[in-house]
Amino acid sequence: MKITELMNKDLIIPMLVAKTKKEALKELVDCVVKKESKVDSTELLRVLLEREELGSTGIGDGIAIPHGKIKRIENLIVSFGRSPDGVDFQSMDGKPTHIIFLLIAPENSAGIHLKALARISRLLKDSAFRRNIMGASTSQEIYDIIAQEDEKY
Repeated sequence: MKITELMNKDLIIPMLVAKTKKEALKELVDCVVKKESKVDSTELLRVLLEREELGSTGIGDGIAIPHGKIKRIENLIVSFGRSPDGVDFQSMDGKPTHIIFLLIAPENSAGIHLKALARISRLLKDSAFRRNIMGASTSQEIYDIIAQEDEKY
């Protein structure tokens, strides 16, 4: 499974304007809804916020991987947002989050959802990859960096 098989550059926000976790999630949800007509923005935001109440998806090192399952979609959807200033995601390390991968899975999926989370986590372990993402200026550049890293595994 390649992350680039699950996303396209239209689902990448190179400059999030959000200042809070909820605003960042809303901005990413709005981006997804523009491309994926089957996704209900209210339902998706509710699911993501409920997941965050269980524990932050901010995993540290400036990274968050919010995720959730919703009805009416058949395939995984991956969106990406970058915040140069950082967003308080209540990460485990207490530092601001700059790189956010949003993962949305069909309600009845399990294995593929976990595989995608593991794949994204593996990509993000590489500090050079994270630096390259932060240095990119366009959606296309970010997509190309993700694709390039995706090919290594």
